[in-house]
Parts: sequence; structure tokens; C-alpha cells
Amino acid sequence: MSNSKKVTGKKSNSRSLFYRISAWLHLWLGLVSGIIIVIICITGCIYVFNEEIISLIEPETNIPVQSQALMAPSQIMAVANKVYPGKQVGYVLYKEGKAVEANIGGRRGGSTLKLNPYTGAVISKVDRKEGDVSFFRWVLNGHRFLWLPYKIGRPVINYSTLICVITLISGLVLWWPKKWNKSTRNQSFKIKWGASTKRINYDLHNVLGFYALLLLFAIGVTGMVYGLEWWSKGLYWATSGGKVMPEFVELKSDSLQAGKKHFDNLGQKMDISWKTVVGKHPEAAGFYLGFPDTTKAEAAISVIVYPSRGQYYNNQRYLYDQHTLEPLTGNKLYEQSYQEADFAGKLRRMNYDIHVGSILGLPGKFMAFFASLIGATLPITGFIIWWGKGRKKKTPVAVKKVAQTTTA
Repeated sequence: MSNSKKVTGKKSNSRSLFYRISAWLHLWLGLVSGIIIVIICITGCIYVFNEEIISLIEPETNIPVQSQALMAPSQIMAVANKVYPGKQVGYVLYKEGKAVEANIGGRRGGSTLKLNPYTGAVISKVDRKEGDVSFFRWVLNGHRFLWLPYKIGRPVINYSTLICVITLISGLVLWWPKKWNKSTRNQSFKIKWGASTKRINYDLHNVLGFYALLLLFAIGVTGMVYGLEWWSKGLYWATSGGKVMPEFVELKSDSLQAGKKHFDNLGQKMDISWKTVVGKHPEAAGFYLGFPDTTKAEAAISVIVYPSRGQYYNNQRYLYDQHTLEPLTGNKLYEQSYQEADFAGKLRRMNYDIHVGSILGLPGKFMAFFASLIGATLPITGFIIWWGKGRKKKTPVAVKKVAQTTTA
């Protein structure tokens, strides 16, 4: 045998071994995580359009933009105090063309007021007991931790997502034709609708899986950023050229200033903080105001700016001391503007929008929706393929036994 034939034989054996390993990983990892992946994908499909669905089922919360000034935080606090006397406002959310939303009494079991942002008229109010959640929050809980206790469900979801990413890579290896010709191109890129049920199921798994692969890969990679610290830091390290991701520091107000008469009341402090940020971002599409817990002297005032409607990657965060209104700084990764961030910082800012597809606007959301829908079908079609192969292998044995019995 010539040297060239030996080299070719070694390459062929290596390729065969790599293929077999990929096939083994694809099968067993897919079987282990299948049900969880279906749940992750279905809940993701539902949640991706939660804002649009709420706008449709609650048309009264769609408020046309007007030329008059929006209600100040102190005015919203006054309305909230009339409806819920003695209860503290947790946050206020302004969105362009939407009712202003005020959380009363805390996120867990608190109440939600939706007001006309110009007149203060109460549009709706929802009261929830401890543990009660809205439908979309329930969907998100399933997506994030499988409706299990958080410390149990969160790792299950995230490591199942990691398994899914591995099966996507191994699936690409199995999908890749040994030779490219007209026949293999048709098999790889087209569903043969006129074929048998088994063949259609195979094509649905093989072809649709390929078309959705890149999107599902992006969704999986960005999803793990929220639940796997080592993955989050590793991804930042890889995209920053070896830099360590800055640790998040909880910035606190100067508790020694508590009780000193810097300002009249919390309403005045919130108004000044909000107007200061609005002055810097007059064209922004939304603002989030996090009210400090007045029972905690170290709590800070939080203001987040959303420059673009329906997108979050270019948000800008500001923190203020609740006693002196001095700006609090110390988290460069989260404080600097999107434009000032380096590549790794920009990518981290875009993580959520990539995850839900909104980085490309409404078309991107549709792409994420259909990719997730396909992702939900892959464990099912894959299981049917595996089950069919198992039954096919057993058939000759059964036929042989019948033949032996007949002969006897």
C-alpha cells in the first residue's frame, strides 16, 4: 500500500470515529434532555411576544403620545397613596405610547397600577398575594427554572441548554454530507413531502434542524449567560481577548447621611433624579425608576434609560444616593453607554436582545419564535427516528422465530 493510501485510510478512520462519537453524543444527550428542551423552547416561543400580546389584550393601556408633560414620579406616588394608603412604591416604568406602570408594595405579592401618563387616571390595578404571578411571569418561571425551587430548577435548565448546544454541533456533523451533489443537496435542504411518514419525520428533524441551527445556537449561548457564571465569565474572556469580566458591585447610599435635611421628601428626590436623566436623554423611549426602600439607609435610587422602543441593548443606568442625590459609580461595564463600551461590553449589552431576537426588531422576534418552535420539535422527531430504528432492528429476529416455528 502506498503512503498516500495509508494517509487516506487514517483520515477516513478518524472521520468515521468522529462521526460515531458525534452520533453517540447526539442520541444520548438528546434523549436525556429532550423533555426539558421542549419545555424551554415552548415557553420561549410564548414569552418572546409577551409585550405585543399584552398590548392586544389590554388596548386601554395603549396611550397615544401627546405634547404635554408626563406625570412626575411624585405625582404618581400621590395617586398610588390614594389607592393604596401607607404602601411604598417599588418602581415606576414609563414606556412611549403606553400607560405608566407603578409597582406598589414590592414585586413579590405586590400590586400593579397602570395610569394615564398625562392625567394620572387609573386604567387598571392588579393585586396579588405572596406567590401569585401573572400568566407571562408563570411562563417565564418555567423557562428559567422549570417551576421548581430556583436553586434546583435553574441548574437543570442551564445545563440542559448546554447539552442542547452540544447536540446542535453534533447534529451538524451528522447532517453534513460526505459528498456534495444534486442528490445530497436535495436530501439536506429539502423536505420530501410525498415520501413515507418515516421519511418526512426524518426530513423534519434533519432539514428544519439545519435551518434553525444558527439561531438556536445563538439563543442557547446567550441564555446560559444568565444562569452559568463560569460560562458568562468565559464568554466575556473569549470575546474581550483574555480580559477578566469586572465584578458587579452593589453600590450603596451613604447611610451616615440618613436623617439629615438634604431634601424635603422622597417624592422630591425622585423628581430631581428623573428630570436629571430625562435632561440627558430627552428622546428616550422609556425610563425605569427604582425607588429606594426607605427602611434601608444604604438603598440607592436607580434610573434606567431605554433609548429604543422594544430594545434593551443600548440602555443607560444611573444610580443616586437617596440622601444627597450624589451619583454613585463603580460598575464601568454597566454604567458606561453602549457607544463607549468595547466589543465585549457591547456584546454583553446585546445579550438579552440576541436571546429574544429583538436585536433585529420585530422580524428578529419572529425568527427567534420559529427557531424555538422548531427547537421544540427536534427532540420529538429525533425520538421517533430512534424508536423506529430500534423496532426495525428487532423485526428480522421476530420473522426468523416465526419461520423456525413454521418449519418445525
